[in-house]
Amino acid sequence: MDTLDALILGIVQGLAEYLPISSSGHLEIFREILGLDLSGADSLQFDVMLHVATVLSTIVILWREFLPLCKSFFTFKRDSNFYYVCKILVSCIPIGIVGVCFKDTIETFFGKELTLVGVCLCFTALLLSFSYYFRTRPLETNRLTGKVYQPRDITFLDAFVIGCAQAVAVLPGLSRSGTTIATGILIGDKREQVAQFSFLMVIIPILGEALLDAKKMFAVDAIDAAAGVQDVAIGIVPLIVGFLAAFIVGCLACKWMLAIVKKGKLIWFALYCLIVGLICIAKGYHIF
Repeated sequence: MDTLDALILGIVQGLAEYLPISSSGHLEIFREILGLDLSGADSLQFDVMLHVATVLSTIVILWREFLPLCKSFFTFKRDSNFYYVCKILVSCIPIGIVGVCFKDTIETFFGKELTLVGVCLCFTALLLSFSYYFRTRPLETNRLTGKVYQPRDITFLDAFVIGCAQAVAVLPGLSRSGTTIATGILIGDKREQVAQFSFLMVIIPILGEALLDAKKMFAVDAIDAAAGVQDVAIGIVPLIVGFLAAFIVGCLACKWMLAIVKKGKLIWFALYCLIVGLICIAKGYHIF
């Protein structure tokens, strides 16, 4: 991987982590386009850097909300911020179970042909479309049922349901932000709360995954060293470039996505996911 490849993948990660188009799916697509075949510790090292970069971009953009949450939780101040963090922890239960019990199985879905990515992108498009037509803007008439949409605050049960959606979205092509936001809207939560909750709830799983990947990376390095295998390292410059690209673009995408969700314009991303998904399916079946 050279510096240009790292820059492109960093930009893709920064955009797709927040926009409802699937960062994992688009990283697979662009690795295919760029002809990259990363494996072992190199791939883990680069993925860890990209994930940490997007976590930092979330904290930077939502620092006014993030700091009071940390203060209330770690000082055991039983206010709304404390219970908000508790809801985030509840939302992490499903992804934690999946990560601990099925991580190795899930990793087998990555690095394959793009057919699965295409199918999952089409499912993302369907979910975004359904949330758009099923839940309109507050106090407007529902497009399908004719009833008035009255959104509510996120409850503990809602947090768990949204967490289940996040757990399903580990498949490449299923957008984590798109799945969680659309699920929150579908169960009747306030749009602005769902978007913010979606971005904050991913901090713990991403950091947890980064720690697991870092541990696995060192294990792979040790095995390679014992076997006398010389890994071709990515290099410090591409790592830094990828990290900075993901962080800067992630900051911009996070702010953009918060505004988009409030305006209820997710339908355009549904159209995009459908088109890209169909292209991936056609590519997977060697139609062109």
